[in-house]
Amino acid sequence: MEEYTIYCCECDCELGIDEVHYFGDRAYCADCLDEVTTLCYECGTRIYREHATGGDNDRPLCERCYDDYFANCDECGRMIRQENAYYDDDSCRILCNHCVREGPIYNYSYKPSPIFYGSGKEMFIGVELELDDGGCSSKNARTLTDLANEKARHIYIKTDGSLDEGFEIVTHPMTLKYHIETMPWKELTKEALHLGYRSHKAGTCGLHCHVNRTYFGSTCDEQEWNIGKVLFLVEKYWEELLCFSRRTQGQMDHWAARYGFKEKPEQVMNCAKNSGMGRYTCVNLQNYHTIEFRMWRGTLKYNTLIATLQMVERLCKVAIFCSEKELQDLSWWRFVSQITEPELITYLKERQLYINEPVETDEEE
Repeated sequence: MEEYTIYCCECDCELGIDEVHYFGDRAYCADCLDEVTTLCYECGTRIYREHATGGDNDRPLCERCYDDYFANCDECGRMIRQENAYYDDDSCRILCNHCVREGPIYNYSYKPSPIFYGSGKEMFIGVELELDDGGCSSKNARTLTDLANEKARHIYIKTDGSLDEGFEIVTHPMTLKYHIETMPWKELTKEALHLGYRSHKAGTCGLHCHVNRTYFGSTCDEQEWNIGKVLFLVEKYWEELLCFSRRTQGQMDHWAARYGFKEKPEQVMNCAKNSGMGRYTCVNLQNYHTIEFRMWRGTLKYNTLIATLQMVERLCKVAIFCSEKELQDLSWWRFVSQITEPELITYLKERQLYINEPVETDEEE
């Protein structure tokens, strides 16, 4: 009888007769079988990991078991058993017990698993937009949530102790392109104004932007070096960014204090790491997965909001793609002269931070 050699279809290693594990019509070594397949949490059937259903890494399910026994909460996304689900007839949505109790306004500590909108290894920006003066109203929160989440689970709403009569809108991480082309910011800000909310005018509100640390490099050292260059740019352009932010220096000192200018990015980073200032800094480094730009005053003016996100992206991109020497030599006017985004150019002109003549501007909200 003719002998033949069997190889793992994944790693191509040679397998002895006792080392072969078949799944379907393919042969695997033990390690590769564990890597590409798993057992259904409910019935124990072996399935390909890429075919697992339900969105819960700890409880992979075959399609049949998910359809028969489970569902995902339409508010927070967590997987729940169907017998524990609440069916909201008014909104035609499935909710878990947590969201029935606390939604649509969640506690400040509420942090669902992030959903990333956009593609590729791009920068993802998560926005926290604080609103005030319109009441901490569940009805209003539901109106805004339903509007923003009509096509996808884009936002959730949380309480914030710094607000008198309002709450904060929190987005899941999105690329800038997604924020501009898909996220319904224009409709959302218009509806918030219609409901009586203010952000800039309230005087109590901020616009915070979280950027994923993985954008700055694949290793911790690379991330730290590039984030240090971001801090360097923020300190270098402090006066211009203070004007851009629409905050006063006193408000900055309270909510988004600076670390202090240093000659080199590494020195600014060391100052930031040893400052003991906590999260109330211009760029908060306390989060494990993101850095947080806290400098900006809140706004319900669409162009200002988009321009702010564009400024965040520009600061990060310039920091990554320029050398230390190039950053040291880069004047504000050269920095802004290379900007092409129309929303950002318009806003810079409104704030008299651009190389051309200032333009007339509508009132901030």
